[in-house]
Formats: sequence, C-alpha cells, structure tokens
Amino acid sequence: MEKARPLWANPLQFVFACISYSVGLGNVWRFPYLCQMYGGGSFLVPYVIMLIVEGMPLLYLELAVGQRMRQGSIGAWRTISPYLGGVGLASVVVSFFLSMYYNIINAWAFWYLFHSFQDPLPWSVCPLNGNRTGYDEECEKASSTQYFWYRKTLNIAPAIQDGGGVQWGQALCLVLAWLVVYLCTLRGTESTGKVVYFTALLPYCVLIIYLVRGLTLHGATNGLAYMFTPKLDQLANPKAWINAATQIFFSLGLGFGSLIAFASYNQPSTNCQKHAIIVSLINSATSIFASVVTFSIYGFKATFNYESCLNKVILLLTNSFDLEDGFLTASNLEQVKGYLASAFPGKYSEVLPQMKNCSLESELATAVQGTGLSFIVYTEAIKNMAASQLWSVLYFFMLLMLGIGSMLGNTAAILTPLTDSKVISSHLPKEAISGEEGTWFPNQPSLCFTPPPMCSILFESDLKAMTGRTLNWYWKVMWAGVSPLLIISLFVFYLSDYILTGTLQYQAWDASQGQLVTKDYPLYTLAIIGLLVASSTMCIPLVALGTFIARRLQGRGAPPVA
Repeated sequence: MEKARPLWANPLQFVFACISYSVGLGNVWRFPYLCQMYGGGSFLVPYVIMLIVEGMPLLYLELAVGQRMRQGSIGAWRTISPYLGGVGLASVVVSFFLSMYYNIINAWAFWYLFHSFQDPLPWSVCPLNGNRTGYDEECEKASSTQYFWYRKTLNIAPAIQDGGGVQWGQALCLVLAWLVVYLCTLRGTESTGKVVYFTALLPYCVLIIYLVRGLTLHGATNGLAYMFTPKLDQLANPKAWINAATQIFFSLGLGFGSLIAFASYNQPSTNCQKHAIIVSLINSATSIFASVVTFSIYGFKATFNYESCLNKVILLLTNSFDLEDGFLTASNLEQVKGYLASAFPGKYSEVLPQMKNCSLESELATAVQGTGLSFIVYTEAIKNMAASQLWSVLYFFMLLMLGIGSMLGNTAAILTPLTDSKVISSHLPKEAISGEEGTWFPNQPSLCFTPPPMCSILFESDLKAMTGRTLNWYWKVMWAGVSPLLIISLFVFYLSDYILTGTLQYQAWDASQGQLVTKDYPLYTLAIIGLLVASSTMCIPLVALGTFIARRLQGRGAPPVA
C-alpha cells in the first residue's frame, strides 16, 4: 500500500514556507540597487506592473500545478506529458547549481557573524604591515572593509585562472551551513514547517530594528530623499522594465520547482489563489521596506564619507595657508576656495592636486549590489555606528535567516522529485535519501534555464474541481497571452544581449591598485559556462527523445492484437 503524502500541519506553515523561500537576499541587496540605477521611486511603476502581469499569475499557476499534481517538478511535468519530463529535470539541475553557490553565501554570513563578536570589528581598521611601521599597503589603497572582504575572507587570486589553497575557515563555515540545512530538512515537512516560522519572521524583526536605528542616523534623510525622488525619464528606458520583470521573476523564485514542491504537500482543497496573492504582495512589500532600511543606512554612509572628505579638505587648506582654526567651515568652503585661488594662484595650484572633489550626490549615486552591498557597503556603515558589534550581529543573523529560508526552497526543488521517483526510492534505503520520515534528501551565473510558463496545462475545470472556485478573466488573460509573451520577450532580450556583448567579462581584485578591474574570461571557463547551460537545457530534448524512442520500441515489441 502506497504511503500517504506528507502534508503541512496547517496552511500558515505553507504560506510561511513560500515567504521564507521568496523573501531572500535579492530583496535586500538587489532591489535597492535597481531603485538606485533606474530612477528611484519611478522604478516602482514598472515593478508593480510586472508584478500584476507576470509575478502573481505565474506564482498562482505554479502553486496550482503542485497542489493538483501532488508531485515534484519532474512528476508534474511528466503527468502533463511524458515528453515534458525533461522540463522538470532541467529545473532540478538548475536548483542544484543554485544551491551549490547559494549556501556559500550562507557560509560567508556565518564567517562575518562569528567575527562580529570581536572588539573592535576586524574590518574597522587596517592591519599593520610586516615590520609594524605602518598600515598594510593593500588596505591603505583600498579600505579596511574591502581589505577584510577580498583578502581576509576570500583571499582572492588576481585572476580566475590563478589557483589558490583551501581557506579552512571558510570551508568549516560551509560545512556548518550544510549541516544547518540538513537539520532543517531532516524530518521533511514536519521539521521544515517549524523552521520556516523563524526564517520567515525573524528577518522582519531585524529589519524593523534597523529601520528605527537607520532613521535616527545622521544623513539618513539624504538617502531616503535620493530613493523616493523619481526620475521619470527612466520610464522610457527599456532596461528598467526588463530588470523589473527579471527581479519579480527571480525574487518570487518562479520556474525552479520549489513552489511546485511546496504546494504538493497542501490539502487539495487549499485556496492557493489567495496564497499566491498574499505571498507576492508580501514579497514586493518586503523589497520596498528593505529599500527604505538600506537607503537610510546608505544615506548615513554617504553623508559620513562626504563630511570626512570636507574635513580633510578643510584641514589641508587650513595648514597650507595658515588659516585660523575654525575659520574654514563646510558652509564657506567654496567661497574661501575661490578667494584663495584668486589671491594666491601659485600656491593654490600646488595644493589643488591634493584636494578631493567632495560631492554628496556622487556618494549617493555609487551603485552597489550583491556581495558588495552586504559585505562592504553595509559593513562600512556598521563600523561607524555606536555599539557596532550589536548591529553587525543583527545584520548577519538576518542575512543568515534569509539565506537558510531560501535554501529550504532550493533543496525542496531537488528532494521532492527524488523522493517521488519510484526508481530512486526502490534502489536506495530510506535513510540514504531522507530523514526518519522518509521525505527528504540531504544535499550538498543562476540563469541557466527557467522553464516556460505552464499556460495550457491546467484548465478551469481542474481548478474548480480542486478548490471549488471559478477562474476569473484576469487569470485567463494572463495565462493565455500576456505572461507567455513576456517570458519569451525576456528570453529573446537576454539571448541577444549575451550575443551582442561579445566576450564575457568578470571583475577581479587588483591588490596593487586596491580596486576591482575588468578582465576577459579565459576560453576554458567559457567552455565550462557552456557545459553548465547545456546540462540543464539539454535535459528537455534528450528526455523527449528518450521517451519517443522508448515508446517506439515498446510499440514494436507488443504482441499483435487478434
């Protein structure tokens, strides 16, 4: 007798699991960057439109498919058509690649969290050089936060083809990150359902604390004004709309199979339409809320750097022209500079190369995303706060909760199809692919493949039979035309963009200059990138071909009908 499928203890666990998965690092470190790049408040216009025409329809569709089929991505697509099993397999491969690097970010969060208990913070000052006569040269050319990230944390090589040894501290943090994921998924929905309460709720507690602290920081209003001041000309920029659509797609985690896996543990009568709307709105609201927090901190950092720059210029001019202490201030600096340039042109021209051009606008306009925002910009701001250790612990604990929550979804996309597979479960002992409940399997650029929208696989009658609710015109129009066209347009844009870009490039750390430099990928890395892309995309035609051949062979071997 087949064992009954595990279920969430209550609908709230399912909603929290979806929120914990979708609300991740991208909400904290990519959405604020997109706002900064594409017009501040005006970026919300394409973002909300893409949420309505792409995010909610596709999220509802994935939840409905998982709940109706009650299988992981491979089984769901194979049920739709045996020839489409490769689409589910491709999403499993992509989720595997995603998990491999996503958990490394969790390892970095652990690394910074452990170092946050030191006083002073290890990234707050540059270390002394070998003979202890001054600061380390690389750190002086960069900054203490950049030095700690690139040298102490990554110990980064000058180029991708240059090898390096094992960083044992990082390796131990990575083992710890995988151990946490294993423990969180040990008993399947029973343990995951309890963990998601923490991974979904605790980041909001930290964000609220940071919001209160951020709004009280000097210069926070400068950052918020920069964020909410709309630049309407960006609405005519196609890249603003493309990036809004991409952010919605990947922030919700569409197409990876995680949402299908989560929904497959729902009661068949669950109102997944309501859950799709709730999760998508909470995800987008969180992105905006996190941006308010980020820009308040960013405004503090920019104002601090701007005022530090002004103070250095004031000190330089005061010493160079023997001015009275306190005479030169930020308010009369430009006026005095003009007077000194006209009254002492020779001496002023000698001092001019040493003066930095201080601009608050340029500090605010410095766009940073990803690890640069979390591990450099935020740490730069944190080190200048009072009780910096406390704020550092809170911040990296929040990153860890966001990362673990997303990892639960990533692993679900891998484990659910494996446990659904009778071939795998019949050849391996239960303990090899699951915890005690026999439900889960502890497993070790992300745009390799994203399955197309499942627009024609779930009919109105299926949804009505499952939930008792009739499908309204909005979902029909989105599924039948708007969402598929949008996904195809995104695919064509990115494909043409990669072709027109030419040689792919990456940023490497130049220790001699103390800054990032752009380099071309070597040929062998391009071959590896191609293999990674092919390993997912080729699943679709190969599985379809294999199914076709198997059916033809079965048809030939069948006995003739009398």
